[in-house]
Amino acid sequence: MDNVSVITMFTLSGLNGTTNYRVTLFALTLLCYCLIWLVNVTIIVTIIMDKSLHEPMYIFLCNLCINGLYGTAGFYPKFLMDLLSTTHVISYAGCFLQGFVLHSSVCADFSILGLMAYDRYVAICRPLVYHSVMTIQRVCVFLFLAWLVPFYLLFLSTITTLRSRLCGSHIPKIYCINFLIGKLACSASIANVIVPAFNYTFGSGLVIFVVWSYIYIIRTCLTSKENRSKFMQTCLPHLFCLILFFGSLAFDLLYVRFGSKDISQSVENFMAIEFLVVPPIINPLIYGFKLTRIRNRIQSFMCGKSSVFRQKS
Repeated sequence: MDNVSVITMFTLSGLNGTTNYRVTLFALTLLCYCLIWLVNVTIIVTIIMDKSLHEPMYIFLCNLCINGLYGTAGFYPKFLMDLLSTTHVISYAGCFLQGFVLHSSVCADFSILGLMAYDRYVAICRPLVYHSVMTIQRVCVFLFLAWLVPFYLLFLSTITTLRSRLCGSHIPKIYCINFLIGKLACSASIANVIVPAFNYTFGSGLVIFVVWSYIYIIRTCLTSKENRSKFMQTCLPHLFCLILFFGSLAFDLLYVRFGSKDISQSVENFMAIEFLVVPPIINPLIYGFKLTRIRNRIQSFMCGKSSVFRQKS
């Protein structure tokens, strides 16, 4: 117990077997991170610059892309440095900060995707009151809560973990998460059980709400050809993003909770970072290609740029 107060660094595992192809992995990771910034910034700038896209669905999409950049910023810079280093350590404060960023980003994704489901529910199931329900003032309030609630919940979780007395400094993962830091605690506390349970309850409530929304959306679409077309155009990308997000997150959660020693380190790392690779890239691409107005706006911008270059040449 005398060593509890002197823990200033945590060691991370997961990169011990990458010595022979570390440079290749660094190049691929850097390329992936640049691609994440490219596709997300493209959607964000397109929505901000085009006033015709200042509608609830596109505003929520813009925030989803911003959250993607926020979440990946908590992982990629540190991971890239670890790939170039022979020692994989992280400071005490840096570990808690990384855990907070990753967890809050996941929770914010839950909230924003829930808002997008509610927006589609009102648009398809209650179209006559859509503009009176989804006013700009309410959209701002919804977004404020969608960011505030996850940050508040994860702040409580982080503070609870911070107050724990730790008897170890090794984290068996390539990044920090509160659950693994909490497992290093010298003794269990009620707060370390209640706060995560409340967070999981919040997430489960959002999942139930999304499922409930889509049950009503699908029932409504079955009765109208126009609604079916609207579902294919706007709901299908959102539904695909939901499945992709929940599937990617389930990989990591299942391994953290029920991990097996028979799984190789490469598979373990893939399961750990899938939700930081696939959704941040695929989500903007899906919406960019599927939503006609965004696709046309990007195409017109690219065509305008290419014509300018031809004129200069």
